[in-house]
Amino acid sequence: MRRGRNGSGIIGWVLVVLVLGALGFMGFSPIFEREDPKVTLSHEGYWNFKDPIHVNVEDASGLKSYKATIATPHDEWVIVDENTPSKVNKTSFDILPPKGVRRVEAASVTLKIEATDNSLWGLFMGNTYKEEITLVIDQRRPVLAIIANSYKIQKGGSAIVIFKAEDPHMKSLRIETNFGKTFIAQPFMKEGYYASLVAWPVQEQTFSATVVALDHAGNETKSAVPLRLKDHVYRVSNIELSDAFLDGKIAELANEYEQTAGVDDRLDQFRIINEKVRADNEKIIHEVTSKVSKNMIVDFSPEPFYPLVNGQKVADFGDHRIYSYKGQENVSQAYHMGLDLASVAMGAIRTSNGGNVVFSQPNGIYGNLPIVDHGFGLYTLYGHCSDVHVQEGDVAALGQEIAKTGLSGYAMGDHLHFGILVQGIEVRPEEWMDTKWIYDNITSVIESAKFTINQR
Repeated sequence: MRRGRNGSGIIGWVLVVLVLGALGFMGFSPIFEREDPKVTLSHEGYWNFKDPIHVNVEDASGLKSYKATIATPHDEWVIVDENTPSKVNKTSFDILPPKGVRRVEAASVTLKIEATDNSLWGLFMGNTYKEEITLVIDQRRPVLAIIANSYKIQKGGSAIVIFKAEDPHMKSLRIETNFGKTFIAQPFMKEGYYASLVAWPVQEQTFSATVVALDHAGNETKSAVPLRLKDHVYRVSNIELSDAFLDGKIAELANEYEQTAGVDDRLDQFRIINEKVRADNEKIIHEVTSKVSKNMIVDFSPEPFYPLVNGQKVADFGDHRIYSYKGQENVSQAYHMGLDLASVAMGAIRTSNGGNVVFSQPNGIYGNLPIVDHGFGLYTLYGHCSDVHVQEGDVAALGQEIAKTGLSGYAMGDHLHFGILVQGIEVRPEEWMDTKWIYDNITSVIESAKFTINQR
């Protein structure tokens, strides 16, 4: 009898060990994983009942089946109902309206998604994801109409566009260009109206701008801005580098910039400064000057910009500079993206229009560089300053002295590098220094748009 009891005890312990081992195996084995399949959809909240809804399904243990159903209060359609091979861990499918159904009377539909994996969890039935998602049906495109715009735009120059855009489910408004830049419109005067400056970069051979309104359901409306294009021929300057320049200014700058650390060849130093350092500096400028306020603007009437009293032009905007050295042609090149002005050494630089100082730091080849935001996506910058009297966060008043001209950065003589940017794009300062141009192309367009809007 004792032997029987001992034998039973051993068997009992074996059974306990087996059960614990089985439970441990089930708890840690991948084939008994307990996570529901992961499902992601391309649409949230809205659907135009036209464009496909992209669905991605994945699971570590493999997918057994998935199903998608569209339901209204009166109808229900099974759109997808599939079984999958056991080795499939990820799949995707599109949900489209049922064949022959292009519209529904219901204001919304319910999208039912189910997905089951190959796990042996749940009495070998697997884990099942189930969700019902309500999608508002919106099949109307946004209303979009150009109200006013500049008659023309010059290569390297600026223009304005004012438009109406309405949709109860508006997602985004943007102005797309042929060269990849997107301009952001600012609310203008009344709800549903917007305005933006646009710019044609000097490096681009042609220009087009299209207002695009997109709602949350995926409906989209486009309207081209009818601008007449006017070409402008910019100077091409062939510049021979001298040993004195390379041994002087370039050697001096090469000792300052981290991009030229460890580079001893003088031409390599010049190339890096003229191209790499310049690009890094301009990236900072473009990031700082690309911001646009979301606040409503009711007017915009800047005064002509004259930052330097009795300043004489010493270098043009848009000048394409091509460098050579002792018979080596085109060793480097760059565009000069501002207007160089000079008067007296350490001449006073004053703001012709008030604004917020958004940058005031040394910036590589631009030297000591204050940048002022004048609103509506318009910025001015002042390069090579000797002294700077404003800091980031300051409000610069009209006529305030913000800095003095100098030699900081990549400057061979005391002068001001004056730049104007529209949403991160350098534009011709001469336009914004011209009273007639500002009236013809900006303020008169705004006045015309305000008159039209007030009549509605």
